[in-house]
Amino acid sequence: MRHRKKFNHLGRKSAHRKAMLANMANSLIMHKRIKTTVAKAKALRMYVEPLITKSKDDSTAQRRVVFSYLKNKEAVSELFREVAVKIGERPGGYTRILKLGNRIGDNAEMCYIELVDYNEGMLSASKPAAEKKTRRTRRKKSSGETAAVETTVAEKEDAKSAPKAEDKSTEASSDENNAKE
Repeated sequence: MRHRKKFNHLGRKSAHRKAMLANMANSLIMHKRIKTTVAKAKALRMYVEPLITKSKDDSTAQRRVVFSYLKNKEAVSELFREVAVKIGERPGGYTRILKLGNRIGDNAEMCYIELVDYNEGMLSASKPAAEKKTRRTRRKKSSGETAAVETTVAEKEDAKSAPKAEDKSTEASSDENNAKE
C-alpha cells in the first residue's frame, strides 16, 4: 500500500527520475523558464525549491550539497551568483506554474514553470494593477447614470465654491459690525 506517500514517481525508476529532475532543474536555472507537463513541473518544484533555499547561504558546504543534486558547475554558479541574489528576501515560493492547455499528441496537460522574480512581463503588469484603485461592478452604465455623475460632479464643484462665498459674507458682516461700533 502507498498510503501517505505523496511523491510522484513519474513512471520511471529512481535513477532515471533523479537524472531527469536534475536536467530539468539545470534548464530552469539557466533559462529561468521551461515548458513541460504539469506532473513533471510539480515534481520539479519539490526538487528545485529546497536547492534555491540552500543557495541563500553562499558557503562551500552548501555549494557542494547543491552540486550533488545538479551535477552541473555552470548551473550551480548561476544559482548562487544571480538567482540567490535576486530572491534573497523571498521566504519561499520561488517558482510559478502557468498552465497552457493540453498537448496535441497525447493530450497531456502542458505548462510553463518559471522562476517568479524573472518574469518581467508579469512584474510590470502587476505594478500598475496595484496602483489602480477602482471598483468593479456588474452593472453597465446607462446614459442616465453618466448624466447623474456629471451633475454630482457639478454639485461638488458648487459645494467647494459655496464655502468661499459664505466666508466672504461672514467677512462682510464682521466689517459691518465693526463699522457699527
